[in-house]
Amino acid sequence: MGFQYLAPPPFVHQSEAADPNDVKVSEWIQPWDGKEQADVGVIGIPLSRSSISASAASESPWAIRQSWRYFSAYDVDHDIDLTRLKVRDLGDIRMHTTDIPLCHRHIEKGIEEVYRTAAKCTSFLPVMIGGDHSITCPSVKAFVKAHPGRKVGLFQFDTHFDVRSLKSGGPSNGTPIRGLLESGMLRGQYIVQVGIHGFANSKIYRDYADEQGIIFYTMHQIRKQGFAQIFDESFARLSRKVDVIYVTVDLDVLDLSFLPGSPGSSPGGLYSWELFEALHLLGQKEQVKAFDMVCLDPSRDLGSLSVRTATHTFLSFLSGVCSRKN
Repeated sequence: MGFQYLAPPPFVHQSEAADPNDVKVSEWIQPWDGKEQADVGVIGIPLSRSSISASAASESPWAIRQSWRYFSAYDVDHDIDLTRLKVRDLGDIRMHTTDIPLCHRHIEKGIEEVYRTAAKCTSFLPVMIGGDHSITCPSVKAFVKAHPGRKVGLFQFDTHFDVRSLKSGGPSNGTPIRGLLESGMLRGQYIVQVGIHGFANSKIYRDYADEQGIIFYTMHQIRKQGFAQIFDESFARLSRKVDVIYVTVDLDVLDLSFLPGSPGSSPGGLYSWELFEALHLLGQKEQVKAFDMVCLDPSRDLGSLSVRTATHTFLSFLSGVCSRKN
């Protein structure tokens, strides 16, 4: 395929189904040759040196790909056969061992390269698997450039505001939203954050979010009003303002009991089934044109709970995207 900034998939995909009546995700998702039409392109971004907390999130793309063999390509909850969707694995963005700004440039350039290569596809949606949350800043920058003249919105599931100062330590998993605002790539009023958690954020960051016009919903609001109501309200508020939407999921939004494999997970977060259903609904939305999932640390996992939860989240989104073809 000849990408400059992407290495080929570091994973041997199964070319034939062991049981043609039960196709696994590892048999359904194949490497992309760069020529055929594709609906979705999966891109690994194995970066975690930019994490404030010690993290092996760089291992997530590999761990999630490995888990595909355990999942069917059929969503019985919504009666959707995902094999109708052509999903291709584009490989991983090439990372530098220690140079974080260079890694971020590679991410931005690599995703720009993907958009250029996929320009011939009738409809193409990139799905990024991080890595820590710092990868969202360069990824969204590439997304904005790929949609010139359109108002871009960001729908974020997260425990944290992610608006730490870039002056105290440089770009990290705590700064992606700040980086997008200060670079002029996004406006605060076009950002919605769901799942902001008590005792996980400083007041100065809440004040900054307010000053920038960011719309956010705390876990306290979610439990008082109900997740379904908050989700519907939050998406409606964003969709009215923008043309296209990028969805980012920091898996630490999930309750610690559902996702122990993240340095940022806390008690009192979202339930996994709430996130699954929200991602399925977001996948259905025509305005949603890109998705990333970040901050899974397989080294912290208990058994394979966190990795499988992340994979289910990823597949729930693709199930929603597949429903667009009906």
